[in-house]
Amino acid sequence: MATIGMGDLKKGIRLEIDGQPYRVVEYQHVKPGKGAAFVRIKIKSLSTGRVIEKTVHAGDKFETPNLEQKTMQYLYDDGEMLQFMDTTTYEQIGLTHEQVGDDVIKFMDEGFTVDILFHNGKPITVELPQVVELEVVETPPNFKGDTSSGSRKPATLKTGAVVQVPYHILEGDKIRVDTTEGKYLDKVK
Repeated sequence: MATIGMGDLKKGIRLEIDGQPYRVVEYQHVKPGKGAAFVRIKIKSLSTGRVIEKTVHAGDKFETPNLEQKTMQYLYDDGEMLQFMDTTTYEQIGLTHEQVGDDVIKFMDEGFTVDILFHNGKPITVELPQVVELEVVETPPNFKGDTSSGSRKPATLKTGAVVQVPYHILEGDKIRVDTTEGKYLDKVK
């Protein structure tokens, strides 16, 4: 495996610490008045989602994690596990609700294609596309005069997620949602 030193660190790079894969989310090079320069990083665990801070000095080395990304299709929730199928081999795997995370589950509909990250052959996280199209199943009706710009109302999507939408969106409409921000983008025509 390749090693990563202080000079190789930058935002987005993946590294392994104590057998766990992390991604650098923040990077700051510090050069104090006295002593050697060092790097202060914030890293996010790819398996738990926890963010921690770490100080890296000139001699510190990290391994590159053994990661593999597979495109899989979300099939269904059997109550205990979420079932996914590899789109090339048709092999199925199950992941717990904790492994997937509520922020991903609320935008995941049956049949969606997702990327699953594997660390040493074990699935650790699910990544949704940044934009998904979902149907609005419940939203308050429009009233005459509800056209002021910037006004929003809550809308419940097919997956159960609630997003704020403009007043012209009705039940049955398909909308695009940004999954990272959980925000309405536009109406699907």
